[in-house]
Amino acid sequence: MIVLARHGQTASNRDGRLQGHVDPPLTEHGRAQARRLAGAVGAAAVVRTSPLLRARETAAAIAAGIGATVEIDERLIEVAYGEWEGLSLTEVPAEAWDQLKADPDFRVPGGESLTEVATRVSDFMREFAGADLNVVAVSHVAPIKAAVTVALGVSPELGYRMRLDVAAVTRVGFRDGESYLSTFNETHHLVDLEL
Repeated sequence: MIVLARHGQTASNRDGRLQGHVDPPLTEHGRAQARRLAGAVGAAAVVRTSPLLRARETAAAIAAGIGATVEIDERLIEVAYGEWEGLSLTEVPAEAWDQLKADPDFRVPGGESLTEVATRVSDFMREFAGADLNVVAVSHVAPIKAAVTVALGVSPELGYRMRLDVAAVTRVGFRDGESYLSTFNETHHLVDLEL
């Protein structure tokens, strides 16, 4: 089973900004969320994480809570939004945002397409398809949604029809060589944390 954990809150995602490869730290609230993730992910031999700070901070909290090691995995990095990084959704031209949501091969100038994200996430998933133990993958909204679309065998742009909260858990399993979605957007471990 691959247990996909989205990183905790940052000031950028709290404020509705596209982070991409922008590298802010977790907020205090995000750190509290990360600590809670350790109790939600279950036992795992290893924690793999995106190289971005918000994911590494989250992975460190999870690993400390479950007694696992942390390894950086570039395949788990957030989609590169290129020229849009740091912008709020209201600052992105509506027609360009619609094109991004409709066309998995659309690439923001200096950015990355959803197809490219899905390809690298699919490679990550294949590596752990036969793992006997859970692997925790700390990542970001686009790669986690891409993992869901890969598991379900659907086109990557369908990820825009999913809501994935910060510090949420999603589980993808494997049976008879096929992937399946076990859970999506688990947030029960966060219910009593104040916003």
